[in-house]
Amino acid sequence: MKQSMFITRLRGYVRIQIRGSECERLINPMMEKGFSIWDIQATPEGKLECNILIKDFFRLKPLLKRTGCRMHVLERYGLPFFMERLGRRKFFFGGMAAFIIGIYVLTSFVWQISVEGNDRITDAQILEAASKQGIHMFQWKLKLKKTEVLSRDIQSLLPGTAWVGVEIRGTHVTIKVVEATIPDPRKLMNPRNLVASKNALVTEIISDKGKPLVKPNTYVRKGDVLISGTIGDEQNNQVVVAEGKVKGVVWYTSRIEAPLTKTYKVYTGETANRNYLVWGTRALQLSGYGKMRFEHFETIPERKSVAWRSWALPIGWLHEKVMEVNLVEEPIEAANARKSGLEQARAKLLAASGADARLVGEKILHEKTENGKIYIDVHFEVEENIAEEQPIVIRGE
Repeated sequence: MKQSMFITRLRGYVRIQIRGSECERLINPMMEKGFSIWDIQATPEGKLECNILIKDFFRLKPLLKRTGCRMHVLERYGLPFFMERLGRRKFFFGGMAAFIIGIYVLTSFVWQISVEGNDRITDAQILEAASKQGIHMFQWKLKLKKTEVLSRDIQSLLPGTAWVGVEIRGTHVTIKVVEATIPDPRKLMNPRNLVASKNALVTEIISDKGKPLVKPNTYVRKGDVLISGTIGDEQNNQVVVAEGKVKGVVWYTSRIEAPLTKTYKVYTGETANRNYLVWGTRALQLSGYGKMRFEHFETIPERKSVAWRSWALPIGWLHEKVMEVNLVEEPIEAANARKSGLEQARAKLLAASGADARLVGEKILHEKTENGKIYIDVHFEVEENIAEEQPIVIRGE
C-alpha cells in the first residue's frame, strides 16, 4: 500500500528489479504479508520493477529464496540515504559549517571605528568617551547598547556637542558629531600702545582710539610708539586701549636658488605585479618575490576587502602594479629659471607678510650661475601692517 510521499521519503525506499522465471508469483505473498510496494512495472525482458520501503526490503529475502528469484537495487531515495551520503562527506560539510561559523563570528565584532563632523573636539576625546560606553575594537556587537542609548550616553560625556549619533553598519561603527556653537568670549582689553613691529617707512596711519605720534613718510624703528594709549596732558590724562591701523614699507633681502634643469618621469610601458593577502593591517606577499628589476618605478596599489551586503571584513587582498619610469632631465633657460625663482620668492614673502601686504618694489643686487643653478640676491620693498600691541603698565602711587 502506498503511503504519503512525504512520510515515505522520511522513512526511505528503494527501486528494485526482480529477476526469475516466476517473479510474478512473488507479488501475492508480498501483499499478503503487508509489504508496502507501488509503481509495479513489467519489463520486456520478463523482469519486474517496483518501489519498496526499506523496512520491507529487509523482509524480502525469505520470499526470494522460496520462489528462486533474485533482486537488484536500481535507485535509493529518502532521508536515510541522504544522511548516509552526508556521513561520507563529513569533512567537506564540516569545513563548510566551520567557514560559515567563522564568517558569523568575524562579522559579530567591531573592526573599525570612525569619527565624523568634529572640529574643536579631537578624535581621541570622542573615542575615549565611546570606549567608556563599550565601543572599541574587537568588541562583541551583541554587548553594545542600542544606538539611541549610546548616542545619549556619549553626548553626556562630551559637553561641547549639540548632537551625537552612532551608526553600526556591519563591522564598522561611525560616530557622527555636531559641535555646539559657542560664542567667542569677549577679549579683555587692557590699556595699550601700538608700536612698530619692524623698521619701516610709514605710509599710512589711521587712529581709531588713542593719540597718533607719527605721520606718513616718517622712518620708524622697531619698538617706536605709533599710536599712544595715553591721552590728555600731564595734569589731566587717562590711559585707553589704542586702536588703529598703521602701514609702512619694510625692506627685505632674499637669496634665490633656481635649478637650470627640470626632471620629470616618463613611463616605459614595462610593468610588474605583486599580490598580498591582507588581514587587518598585516599583509602576506603571495607573488612578485625578489628584488625589483626596475631602477626607478612607481607603484599603484589596489586593495579589495571581503564584504557581504553592508558587512565589511578585515580580510582582503592587495594588488600592486609596479610601473617602470625613466627620469628625464630637460634644460631650462636662465631667463625662465630667473622668472620662476622670482615668482616663488614674491609669493613666499607676501604670504609671510600678512593678508594686506603688497609688493611695491624690487631690485636684483647680484646674480651668478654655478653647479647647475642660478643664484640671485634680490632687494624687496613690501608695504604691510607694522603695528603690534604693547601693554601699558600702570604703577600705583
